[in-house]
Amino acid sequence: MSAASPSPIIERGTTTSRIAAIAVVIIIALLATAPQFLSAGAVDRMTALFIYVILAAMWNALAGFGGLVSVGQQVFFGLGAYFAIRLADAGLNPFASLFVSAVIVGIVSWPLSLFMLRLRNGEFAIGMWVIAALTHLLVNLDRLVQGETGTSLISLNVYDTGTRRTVIYWLALASMTALLAILFGLLRGSTGAAIRAIRDNEDAAASVGVRVTGTKRLLFVLAAFGIGIAGALWLATSITFQPKTYFNVQWTAYMIFMVLVGGIGTFEGAILGALVFFLIETWFGGTGVWYLVGLGATAVLFSLFLPRGLWGTIEERFGLHLLPVGYRVRFPGNPTTALDGDAPLPRQTTQHQEKA
Repeated sequence: MSAASPSPIIERGTTTSRIAAIAVVIIIALLATAPQFLSAGAVDRMTALFIYVILAAMWNALAGFGGLVSVGQQVFFGLGAYFAIRLADAGLNPFASLFVSAVIVGIVSWPLSLFMLRLRNGEFAIGMWVIAALTHLLVNLDRLVQGETGTSLISLNVYDTGTRRTVIYWLALASMTALLAILFGLLRGSTGAAIRAIRDNEDAAASVGVRVTGTKRLLFVLAAFGIGIAGALWLATSITFQPKTYFNVQWTAYMIFMVLVGGIGTFEGAILGALVFFLIETWFGGTGVWYLVGLGATAVLFSLFLPRGLWGTIEERFGLHLLPVGYRVRFPGNPTTALDGDAPLPRQTTQHQEKA
């Protein structure tokens, strides 16, 4: 009689992930004190990095975890900046207007989701791009904006340059930290399991009681809110607002690039992808059109040879999970084989390896 097969081991947190969590807290604390030691230019660049992390994490949440691929997320980036301009012009403190504008973007995204989430796959992706283009045209009609001439967040000029730079840095760091924490907590709970179930098979998820529409709407609004904050913070760093810049599809292209390179559907991948994009931009951003050509070529190469991105490949080969949001099923005697709740399941797989 053959021996009974050993039971699989279900794990989430590991010693490595606990050490990583402590390291994250230390890194954030160090970043909070960084303006005292960094040059003005370095502070501005770090602020840009925090914004890139927000953009990558929000698009990854929507597409990587939720399966909602959009090429029109620049609509929320642009609206975040636009509403900040409008609120500041109405007399609200410019720093407060950055976050109030993001709240308004989140509110606006809710009725938008009522009909956009009826679309699937390519229809949803193109539909979001159409919404972004229409919104761009509507914003141009605002007399305050003056069409493509644009306007400025002039109320920030009452603060001296050093104070303004430091405050914006801290606001960007706090926003990035808060949004990543909210997303991490959401994905680790039952809602996160529902989100990934919908991504893997929407009909199957609905058949076992998952509230498909409500869950997708929650993710849609969260992504809009986060990208709205990113747009408002970018406005604060640049002061000027031109609709053609903020509603440009290049912002979504950057999001897609960061997520594809870092690892779509992995929490750490979006952060790593944002860092890679930041370094490429820092080193090669001054090369003009060749910089954009290089970004496109890099994205194509990763799609062909590293389809799971940098972090996805590291997870696959070494089983390393620093910030796990799903459960892993490990089989004794074959420690390299595991089904991980963070990554999309193969199309032919019908099992779902996570607990709601």
